[in-house]
Amino acid sequence: MSGPQRSRTSPPVWPSAFVTDTDALTRIHAARPSLVPSERRVADAVVSDPAGCSSLSIGSLAARAATSPATVLRFCRTLGFGSYPQLRLALAAAVAHERAVAGDRTVLGTDIGPSDTLEEIIEKIIYNEVRTLDETARTLDPAVLGRAVDAIATARRIDIFGVGASAFVGQDLHQKLHRIGHTAFVWTDAHAALTATALLGPGDVAIGISHSGETEDTVDPLSDAVERGAHTIALTNDPRSALARVADLVLTTCARETPFRSGATVSRIAQLALIDCLFVAVAQRDPEAASTALRQTYAAVRRHRGRPH
Repeated sequence: MSGPQRSRTSPPVWPSAFVTDTDALTRIHAARPSLVPSERRVADAVVSDPAGCSSLSIGSLAARAATSPATVLRFCRTLGFGSYPQLRLALAAAVAHERAVAGDRTVLGTDIGPSDTLEEIIEKIIYNEVRTLDETARTLDPAVLGRAVDAIATARRIDIFGVGASAFVGQDLHQKLHRIGHTAFVWTDAHAALTATALLGPGDVAIGISHSGETEDTVDPLSDAVERGAHTIALTNDPRSALARVADLVLTTCARETPFRSGATVSRIAQLALIDCLFVAVAQRDPEAASTALRQTYAAVRRHRGRPH
């Protein structure tokens, strides 16, 4: 089972659902890793003061980002905005939405600081994780998810690639699929991943998990899987990333990672939510077989749980 494959040189595009259903700040956070340095300075200026930037002229924002108005305009187009006024309106709308959701809790949209109290840390983390799950749900395309479920449910074998924090997410997916009887493997070592792809072919599925979508140890084996004819799925926060460009299907999270919590908190929560959606939908394709397998695997470990006191 193979879909239309995209090369790394294909022009990066935003999925229509991502453009219409995510606010400007979420889109900027997702795009930041794949921006060129001059555009990244614009992104940093905007996310550091979105309310202030929404009222700036294009020249003033360019000066704040130490770049040119032409770069700001390119930044707008890269993010899917037709003009600079559209970006300003989108920023104003995003700020208004966050203020409405946060209410009196004005600290919630900011990064965790070293002077935050324990109560503020709790409030910020919970708020950001709930927001991440909500935005991920709104931008997730059910049709794309359905095609991913079809590919996994009918695959001869499923190979999952991820390193770092994404490795833990990959291990969770592997364990879930294995427990309902699917032949699945997870590879968190770069060399092992490349040797695994050498055995893939049509009828197999390769899944790459990377928050940034630029991790070479995940992009490379997924690219090799494409060349072997396997069906490929990317799970990433950046739909314009290298990982997304090589995959047949792209499942996108909407996590806003900040410097204090780099890459391993809200992104992991969003990835695990997508994994749960995949697993439940795959199990639903053959509920009787999945239920039987779950009962058998539960029974296998039940005797090790100890006796109740």
